Amino acid sequence: MRSPIFNSVYSVVNEFCQTKLKIPPEQVSQRLEAIWLPIAMQIAEKRQKCQHPWIQGILGGQGTGKTTLCHILKLILESLDYHTETLSLDDLYKTYQDRLALQYQDPRLIWRGPPGTHDIDLGLSAIAQIRQGASSVEIPRFDKSAHQGAGDRTVPQVREKVDILLFEGWFVGVRPIDETAFAHPPSPIITEGDRQFARDMNRKLYDYLPLWQQLDSLIVLYPTDYRLSLEWRKQAEQEMIATGKSGMTDSQIDDFVNYFWRALHPELFIKSLIARTELVDLVVKIQPDRSLTIDS
Repeated sequence: MRSPIFNSVYSVVNEFCQTKLKIPPEQVSQRLEAIWLPIAMQIAEKRQKCQHPWIQGILGGQGTGKTTLCHILKLILESLDYHTETLSLDDLYKTYQDRLALQYQDPRLIWRGPPGTHDIDLGLSAIAQIRQGASSVEIPRFDKSAHQGAGDRTVPQVREKVDILLFEGWFVGVRPIDETAFAHPPSPIITEGDRQFARDMNRKLYDYLPLWQQLDSLIVLYPTDYRLSLEWRKQAEQEMIATGKSGMTDSQIDDFVNYFWRALHPELFIKSLIARTELVDLVVKIQPDRSLTIDS
């Protein structure tokens, strides 16, 4: 016998999954019951107890489904009458001009995304508005299509008072680690230049700590093997190309994913983070077949 809450949210979640994700209805039911609804109920319960806007961090690498999870949690939480908004770490990128200047200073920053490419004060300002219970909140947004795909900041979205903010990103909540870890790092951190880049990115994480301190809770989406994200990214690109859209080749994807592994390697940064139970409230393990299990 399923709960009344399950029955009340199933139709809206299933509609989203059918139209956007093409997930079979039986899989929607299973994931809603075992994963999505329990997580949403935990967040709702914590929000109710704390009596102030709740900032929920969601950490997940490429292909882990963090954006999808945010969409579904938002649907459920709004069905429970919580004004819920999403914010991506991507929404906090520095402007196009600022990133050009940054790349001139450090030519290693060939992609947007690594530590140092975000406007941390922009994130702190948005969260402060939410914390203060402002009746009107400006949520930063980023247009990835601007400047031929280089991307730029766009007009913020104005939202009514926010009860719950779902703040997701590929290194949301990630802490700096001891630099001795870079003495014998995993591949693709191979050359001394790679090791120096990893050390520099690690140091940049200290700048993000004020932002992470705003999190009331952190959920980590954790593939049982970090290399799965490379496989999933290739599958996604192949599916996109099959529909007639442009996409990266396997070789380009290898270069792209390896770049971010050199910056913040999952084996070094994520594995050490989930061991710190004072920082991580929930770990959702992702199997090679993309099935999910919750470790709390």
